[in-house]
Amino acid sequence: MTATVATGVHPIMACVQTVSNAVADVADVQPIFMSTDEKKAALVGLAAGEAALAELRLRVLASSDDVADEAGAYDAAAWFSQATKADPAAARADLHLAKALEERPLVAAGMREGGVSQAQARVIVAGVDALPKELGPEVLAAAERTLVGYAADFRPRELRKIARHVLGVVAPEIAEEEAGRQLEAEEAAAREKASLKFRDLGDGRTRVWGVLPTSVANRLKAYLQAYTSPRRWSRDGCGATSSTNEGERVPQHRAYAWALAALLEALDPDNLPEHGGDATTVMVTMTLEQLLAELATAGLLSEGDEISASEARRLACQASIIPVVLGGKGQVLDLGRSQRLFSKAQRKALRLRDKGCRAEGCDVPAAWTEAHHLKPWSKGGKTDLEDGICFCSHHHHRIHDHAYSHELLANGNVRFHRRR
Repeated sequence: MTATVATGVHPIMACVQTVSNAVADVADVQPIFMSTDEKKAALVGLAAGEAALAELRLRVLASSDDVADEAGAYDAAAWFSQATKADPAAARADLHLAKALEERPLVAAGMREGGVSQAQARVIVAGVDALPKELGPEVLAAAERTLVGYAADFRPRELRKIARHVLGVVAPEIAEEEAGRQLEAEEAAAREKASLKFRDLGDGRTRVWGVLPTSVANRLKAYLQAYTSPRRWSRDGCGATSSTNEGERVPQHRAYAWALAALLEALDPDNLPEHGGDATTVMVTMTLEQLLAELATAGLLSEGDEISASEARRLACQASIIPVVLGGKGQVLDLGRSQRLFSKAQRKALRLRDKGCRAEGCDVPAAWTEAHHLKPWSKGGKTDLEDGICFCSHHHHRIHDHAYSHELLANGNVRFHRRR
């Protein structure tokens, strides 16, 4: 340090030059001849060096308001983003962390020593900042010290969970009350920021995306898992998959999508809020010829989209769907006659009788099945127990799929065959 001061070079600038020279010296050196132990030591050592250099960079950034003033930039982060072509959001996050480290000397020291990565530092700073300021500097410092100590054993994601409960270590007498306050604040913020969006892709699919409160997402996941649980789950190189009763392997994300469709179809419209003054329903318009045809289309009245006639016939088995059957001149021949739908009592009786899906070899329990007319209602079938049968969502789709035929076995089960 004395030499650099004597020559007029700031010690940090000397460090920058030294690091640059050291990296340049090994620019063409390949690690292929390093031993396994040397590679391990190099990787760990370089990570520690990155943490120390990151702290030094952030320390300089925190004191670079004059750089921004000279360039007319909004702040040091804006100048740094332009000068280094860094992502503006990342640069702003770095400046925020740099300022925070001035108030968190233990975190900064941990980075200089190579024991706290930049990602861990963000987690620790955020965790300490989230604690009530009225706890006092001693408690906040104890929380900071505790989390810095845990950085040696836990990755950022794990450290974030620990930070949420750090008061249980440094101030157990108020930990429970504060945890409740934080949860209420998080839940309120999550509800305020919740978002769900739909975009029609124009090819029969719609993209759905958004952000839900964790409690809502967990409840939805539990419901979907209830629909997918009868399948046999395994894990392969592509992630979690399930096998349907025919041996078809289904990725978990697709099983969830199918389960969501089944869940929506199983909703009882009587328990839904009114929509336009009536119970919430979806009406499907189709001509009598379309209803009776093997292959045809049907219009979805509520949204103006089209679905196949086979899909409309399958949906007609569910109480939330009302088929609007039109005559040759467009007159309404039928608007979901009440006798078409199985009543709640009938559906309970069918499930009690069938004990589960009646497709041959299917083990889906009765609670997850749907009522189906053995003789289609569109062809004169009656809505009574003798003409009803329970199918899981998968086989309910299958029996309305024109690519398959089916036969009723002596024991009351249904066997499917792919048409040739």
